[in-house]
Amino acid sequence: MDLLLLIIGFVFIVLGIFGSFMPVLPGPSLSWIGLVLLYFTNAVPANYWILGISFLITLAVSVLDYVIPAKGTQKFGGSSYGIWGTNIGLVVGLFAPIPFGFIIGPFVGAFIGELVYDKKDHRRAFKAATGSFIGFLTSSFMKFVLCIMYLGLFFWIVWKYKTDLFFN
Repeated sequence: MDLLLLIIGFVFIVLGIFGSFMPVLPGPSLSWIGLVLLYFTNAVPANYWILGISFLITLAVSVLDYVIPAKGTQKFGGSSYGIWGTNIGLVVGLFAPIPFGFIIGPFVGAFIGELVYDKKDHRRAFKAATGSFIGFLTSSFMKFVLCIMYLGLFFWIVWKYKTDLFFN
């Protein structure tokens, strides 16, 4: 059972890393669940400090994930259309058969969203799309770093209790 929980926890950590770039998956939350599953094993004793602190960090990053792109768009003069365009462009960019679609998609989506909002002001739309894109990149990078940290923590805990996990 411990090995199954270890594998499922690792899968959640990896899904969290992918989720740090895909708006459909809550990346840090999935990675945190991967850590929690590791502590459900009989080999790893519960450490409520690690779980509690990592939960609070996950909660803070999840809130910031919504705030940062909106503030980026707002700071550059954008609207909610730009934010929606960023998210839609990201999903389309992920599945479009173009190189770097996950980077190009959010920018184009934000630009189109801003043009839907005001089709006459291309300069403002470009500026707002840039702000939305910078906010998206900042938020994604923050989530990615957190998920990589959780992966490192996961491996550290597995290494620390490797005898109990694998040789028992």
